[in-house]
Amino acid sequence: MRETEIHLGEPPVVVGIGVGVHGVAGRTDVLRLPELWQLHLYQYEAELTVDGTAHTIRPGRVSLVPPGTTVRYRYRGRSEHLFAHLRITPAGPPRTIPVMQDAGPELPLLTGLLLQAVAAAPSEPDRTRAEIWTTLWRVAHLTPPAAADPGPHPAVTTAIAHVEAHLAAPLTVPEVAQAAGVSHNHLTRLFRTETGGTVVGYIRRRRLERAHHLLRATTLSIPAVAASVGIVDLHAFNKACRRELGASPRALRGNGS
Repeated sequence: MRETEIHLGEPPVVVGIGVGVHGVAGRTDVLRLPELWQLHLYQYEAELTVDGTAHTIRPGRVSLVPPGTTVRYRYRGRSEHLFAHLRITPAGPPRTIPVMQDAGPELPLLTGLLLQAVAAAPSEPDRTRAEIWTTLWRVAHLTPPAAADPGPHPAVTTAIAHVEAHLAAPLTVPEVAQAAGVSHNHLTRLFRTETGGTVVGYIRRRRLERAHHLLRATTLSIPAVAASVGIVDLHAFNKACRRELGASPRALRGNGS
C-alpha cells in the first residue's frame, strides 16, 4: 500500500497519543488496529511494511496508516517516534495521500503540533483533538500526487523477486546481483538505500518468515521445513529460529505463535 484515502470533514477522535519507544526488547513489531488510524512522525531509520508494501523509515518522515492494515516494523536499535491512534469519521470529500511522506520544511511545525497535542492530552482533550486535526490537514498537503514515492529501484525489485523464488537454494550476494543485472557493490548500496538493510539480512529474514509460516500452517517435518528454506543444518536452523523468532522450531509449531 503506497496511498490511502482519508476524510477530514470532522476532527478525529484521539484514542491514544504519546511518544513510542521501540527496538529495545526486540527488533520486530507486527500490529494491526482494526478500527484506528495510525499517525507516526519518525526520528530514526528502520523498515516498515504496510500490507506487503515496503517503506523506508528515515528521520523526518511521517506515515498515516488506515484501520485494519497489518504493519511490520523492523528496527535497528532503540527507536523513538511521536504517534497518535485515531478514529476518523468519513465526513467530507475523500483525499488521497501517500502512506509514507517526507515532512520536509513542515517538520518543525508538525513536530510542534504533535508535542502540543501530547502535552494537552491529560487535561485538555479538545485541544489535543484540534492539534491533531491541524496536523492531518498539514500531512494531507505535504506532497502533491505527482511527487509521490516512485517505488523501489528496478534492480532491488528484481533482486527481491530472485531471492523469493530461490529461498530453498544456496544464495550469495554476487549471484543475486547478477540476476538483478548490477554489480555486487552497487546492489549492496541500492539495497541499503531502498530498504535500510543488507541483502544477506533480507535473505535471512525471509527464510525465517517462510519457515515460521510452514511450521504453523503445514505438517512438514522440521527437517523438511529447514531444507525448504535453504538451511540444511538442523542445529543452525534451531539456532536461527531461537535468535530471529524467539523459540525453537518445535515450540513454534506447538504454540502456533
